[in-house]
Amino acid sequence: MNDLQNPITVRVIVNRPIAEVWRKWTTPEAIMQWNVPMENWHCPKVENDITEGGSFCFRMESKDGTEGFDYKGAYNKVIEKQLIESTLSDGRRAVNKFIYGEAFTTVIESFEPERELSAAMQENFCRSVLNRFKEYVEEKE
Repeated sequence: MNDLQNPITVRVIVNRPIAEVWRKWTTPEAIMQWNVPMENWHCPKVENDITEGGSFCFRMESKDGTEGFDYKGAYNKVIEKQLIESTLSDGRRAVNKFIYGEAFTTVIESFEPERELSAAMQENFCRSVLNRFKEYVEEKE
């Protein structure tokens, strides 16, 4: 799936080992804590079957209920602690790679952009979510 169409790629270095990063990336309870672009949003519902052919649905919405969407799709390929390839419900594809060192993990997210929104807006949204993930993982001892 390395043939994404005009992908947007964002990366973050998380100062924690891969086992902790993977667990907090894939566990519904953890996803609900970090999977938001800004403080006035939340992720009240997460379904995540992290297996090849499994599906996911992350509900992201503003806390006042004025905006929101379901980020959903299916997993095409899962290599634990290394790679997640998925197809979103609208047909776009995404790839997450996890590259680990001794005490840190680089998370790289690449995805095919939506046509209706600017690439810069989508990149900033993704960067914000990844930064919140980093903060969440690093603050929890």
